[in-house]
Amino acid sequence: MADQSAGAAASAKGQGQQQEGLSNLLHEERRYPPSAEFSAQANAQADLYERAAADRVGFWEEQARALTWAEPWTQALDWQPPFAKWFVGGKLNVAYNCVDRHVEAGHGDQVAIHWEGEPGDTRTITYADLQREVCKTANALTELGVGKGDRVAIYLPMIPEAVFAMLACARLGAPHSVVFGGFSADALASRIDDADAKAVITADGGYRRGNPSALKPAVDDAVARTSTVEKVLVVRRTGQEVAWTEGRDVWWHDVVDRQPDTHDYEAHDSEHPLYILYTSGTTAKPKGILHTTGGYLTQVAYTHRYVFDLKPDSDVYWCSADIGWVTGHSYIVYGPLANRATQVMYEGTPDTPHKGRLWEIAQKYGVTILYTAPTLIRTMMKWGEDIPAQYDLSRIRVLGSVGEPINPEAWVWYRKNVGGDRAPIVDTWWQTETGGLMISPLPGVTTLKPGSAQRPLPGISAEVVDDRGNPVPNGGGGYLVLNEPWPSMLRGIWGDDKRYQETYWSRFPGVYFAGDGAKKDEDGDIWLLGRVDDVMNVSGHRISTTEVESALVSHPAVAEAAVVGATDPTTGQGIVAFVILRGNVAEDRASGDEIVQELRRHVAKEIGPIARPRQILVVPELPKTRSGKIMRRLLRDVAEQRAVGDVTTLADSTVMDLISSKLPSASSSEG
Repeated sequence: MADQSAGAAASAKGQGQQQEGLSNLLHEERRYPPSAEFSAQANAQADLYERAAADRVGFWEEQARALTWAEPWTQALDWQPPFAKWFVGGKLNVAYNCVDRHVEAGHGDQVAIHWEGEPGDTRTITYADLQREVCKTANALTELGVGKGDRVAIYLPMIPEAVFAMLACARLGAPHSVVFGGFSADALASRIDDADAKAVITADGGYRRGNPSALKPAVDDAVARTSTVEKVLVVRRTGQEVAWTEGRDVWWHDVVDRQPDTHDYEAHDSEHPLYILYTSGTTAKPKGILHTTGGYLTQVAYTHRYVFDLKPDSDVYWCSADIGWVTGHSYIVYGPLANRATQVMYEGTPDTPHKGRLWEIAQKYGVTILYTAPTLIRTMMKWGEDIPAQYDLSRIRVLGSVGEPINPEAWVWYRKNVGGDRAPIVDTWWQTETGGLMISPLPGVTTLKPGSAQRPLPGISAEVVDDRGNPVPNGGGGYLVLNEPWPSMLRGIWGDDKRYQETYWSRFPGVYFAGDGAKKDEDGDIWLLGRVDDVMNVSGHRISTTEVESALVSHPAVAEAAVVGATDPTTGQGIVAFVILRGNVAEDRASGDEIVQELRRHVAKEIGPIARPRQILVVPELPKTRSGKIMRRLLRDVAEQRAVGDVTTLADSTVMDLISSKLPSASSSEG
């Protein structure tokens, strides 16, 4: 599938005209049409868009019928803006749909999860195994006093018990609140408190970067500050010594292992709460995003089946996210298992014990579909293409990207070095709040554009609007909104309907504002530009940090870049860039001013003089959360030369010291 353009023809529109929307400056002209072979076998065909457009609600009813319902719905959609109910009156059990029905259909021997521990221990879990473990866990939770409607906090590493626990809660109708295992005791306590959790499921620890990382001490600290937790169920994973509170703490192996491996499930109302997932902001009270049962499962199963082109009898699927994030909920647990996927689950970090670990695992299990984050792809670029080249990745046939906009150069690197220059890439846009995928190419249908999420999926309605809420023309930029309800949408913020309305529905009355900037190209395809908070105002031009970052990453010396706006007395804001160079850049070149000036000129050429960075700092690493997101607010602190804020959610808090030490040597000449 050859590149059909004249290369990375990223051209400038000069300084352009000032506009109310975002400046639409960077251009990407490479195109990758689907192969005839892929299109012929694809789950999604072009008529999916037409069918959805002809009867949007009826289309979603068709998708819901792919699930097994105990009782049919009487009304497909009850829309009282901004509150939606889907499949009203219908009843189903999520765990039954993800596990039992596959066993009943004769697929009990199919592998559900190939689990790989960081130290190299493994477990193979079939659907029959999964059914037994979920039933035992549900029985254990019942014995511990957990019933329908009770909230359960889950604070676990990436081990199979995390999946058992989530599905057991879903089976019982006990909404779970999964808290990422890298979060602090403070973050855990606030989430337990807000949800009034009755029980916590945790482990002594997990493995991270070759060492056991304790979890139980954070649970003890958090539970001591709250009043609702009655039981703490503890998985023994690392064998670390743990403090123990008799009567409250129980070992998983003591209580779960002795339970019967059958469980009579109950069908729950379509709108029964399935889970609460807290957004990970470090300021103010965290927002508990509420997702319910029928609409959520309908959308995550539908999107997983069509966007990843899943063939359950032959594919091996791997989403590299953590269950602590919404990606792990929707595209490790609920969507794939509802579709009878065989998947890989990995406990550890991608560079432990070596930088080829991900590719080694992909080769070992014959992974055919890989879904990961741009930050990991850019890290792999930094390490060099010789690492994936050492492994057989020839079975990979679909690649996915999630978490933030992907730079075009990272997209092309991913396709070439992981996808054999043939696997389509689905660049997916969605949020914790949306529950499931919203904007993405459909492999086999879409002619791909590196860096673009492209079109709302069939059944989804999205628009890019200006400051007054009017749709922008093709070629314009503005704010991404969703203007029709969708099945997996959040049903509110737990316990705070007023905050829900103010946060998501007040900026543009009557439509959902995602908080992201976007542009439409001349074809009407959507390009995400990151959070509106990450837009810089330079001499009256509102420029997205994402576009400048993409221009920097398109330079052959750059592996990763983060861009922020810093107060500037002349231009309002100046562009400050932090770049990580690729491993093959010579040390003397990397440490000199020449590369900085070369990169500044490169950005000016790719986008226009208005986007030339005021400063570029070459740094060894960027501040990232453990989910891989770059924390630009900390970089703004550095750029503004003020005290660096809270670093507790960083994967490595020492990164900021390394970056701060670079500031005096930053170049700010015009070059």
